[in-house]
Amino acid sequence: MSPRVVFPNKILPYLLVAPQLAITLVFFYWPAGQALYQSMLRQDPFGLRTKFVWFANFRKVLADPAYLNSIKVTVVFSLATAIVAMGVALLLAVMAEKAVRGKGLYRTLLIWPYAVAPAIAGMLWLFLFNPSIGSLAYLLRSLGIAWDPLLNGNHAMILLVSAAAWKQISYNFLFFVAGLQAVPKTLIEAAAMDGAGETKRFWTVVFPLLAPTTFFLLVVNTVYALFDTFGIVHAVTGGGPGKTTETLVYKVYNDGFVNLILGDSAAQSVILMAIVIALTAIQFRYVERKVHYG
Repeated sequence: MSPRVVFPNKILPYLLVAPQLAITLVFFYWPAGQALYQSMLRQDPFGLRTKFVWFANFRKVLADPAYLNSIKVTVVFSLATAIVAMGVALLLAVMAEKAVRGKGLYRTLLIWPYAVAPAIAGMLWLFLFNPSIGSLAYLLRSLGIAWDPLLNGNHAMILLVSAAAWKQISYNFLFFVAGLQAVPKTLIEAAAMDGAGETKRFWTVVFPLLAPTTFFLLVVNTVYALFDTFGIVHAVTGGGPGKTTETLVYKVYNDGFVNLILGDSAAQSVILMAIVIALTAIQFRYVERKVHYG
């Protein structure tokens, strides 16, 4: 049992945590309070007249078919991005753990994409799959695939998920490699001596021990897909074609900064914040029960 720390002065502990509390208040609670207050106002585009309307903006937003469509788009995009990013990262991490020549170089090259900014990653994928000048788009057309993300919503979503997942694979890869290195080799050797094949050893011994890492990455990837992919959406599709890739975050931007519907945009941001808090609480309340920390 670690000894209890006793401060000589009663004020000192409060002074030590004061900077963190000030940062939290200024950069989280104050903007969140402003967004909640703004969500109950209705203004003209120039901000000359303001009317307090209580929850009318929320009722209007939740009855808007375009907003309901953005919820569906966000669910599809978030699930696909998390599954692809975590699945590919786990596969690459397992391959990196094998005794191959140049293992260090292999790991280093896989980490590089994480240093690329989301907007730059989006532009890279946009150039690669541009139907007019993209090299990979040319390859798809030569295979008989009529690739056109500018007009086809499914193609645009595939391109968006690919760019967002590619950006996150490196981050997931680092944690999966660290998790794999912590798995006791004796357990794997014991399973091998009992006749378990490589695939069975992975799913019955290795993967259950990776549960804490997988759970942590599930939370991180969900938040990433909901909040941190604005730059990729803006660079790759801009929410199009026909709003088929307009996520909740991008709709908040469109309504607030492009269409100047400030009350609706603030209401959407409050709903989005509530969704993320609820998802995180559900993940920690129910999913964590199936996680074993050894």
